Amino acid sequence: MLPLHSLGERIVVLGPSNAGKSTLAVALAKKLGFPAVHLDQLHHLPHTDWKQRPEAEFAALHDAAILGERWVMEGNYSRLMPQRFARATGAILITSNHWLRFSRYLKRTLINRADRAGHLEGAQDSIKWEMIHWILVKTRNSGVKYAKILQESGLPIVECHTAEALNSLYRVWDLPDRR
Repeated sequence: MLPLHSLGERIVVLGPSNAGKSTLAVALAKKLGFPAVHLDQLHHLPHTDWKQRPEAEFAALHDAAILGERWVMEGNYSRLMPQRFARATGAILITSNHWLRFSRYLKRTLINRADRAGHLEGAQDSIKWEMIHWILVKTRNSGVKYAKILQESGLPIVECHTAEALNSLYRVWDLPDRR
C-alpha cells in the first residue's frame, strides 16, 4: 500500500454507492487538513429528497471545486472525470460486496443521521427502489470499470476491494475512527 503522502494534495475517492467514499473522504480531510468535497452534495439540491440540479449548474460547481489547491473529492460522475483527473494528484478506489453496500444503504436510510458524511443538507432520506436496483444490479461490478479508468489515468492509486482492506487502510494511515 502506498503511503498517504504519495497521493499528493488533491485526492479523488471513487467507488460504488455505499462503499464508504464519503466517510473515507472526511477521515482523510481531517487527517490532512484539506476540505472534503462530496460530489453528491454538488449534484443534488439541498433540502430536497435528492433532487438533481440542472446538469450545467452541477458541472460549473464541480469545475469550480477542482480549482482548489487542496482537496479530497469523493464521488464518481464519469462524465466529469477527465477534468477532475487532470487536477488530481492521487486516487483511491474502494469497493466491497454489494450485499454489504445494500445493508449500509438500508442502515443510513432508516437511521437517517444528519451528521453522516456526505449527507445532503436538510434532506430526509427515504428508501428508493431505484437506489436498491442501482446497488444490487447496476453497480454490482463497477469496481472493475473504475479500476480500469484509474489505471489509465496515470495517477498514484490505492485500491481497497474488501471491507477488511478498507479497515486496514484506516489503521495504516492512522485515520480518524469511522463513527
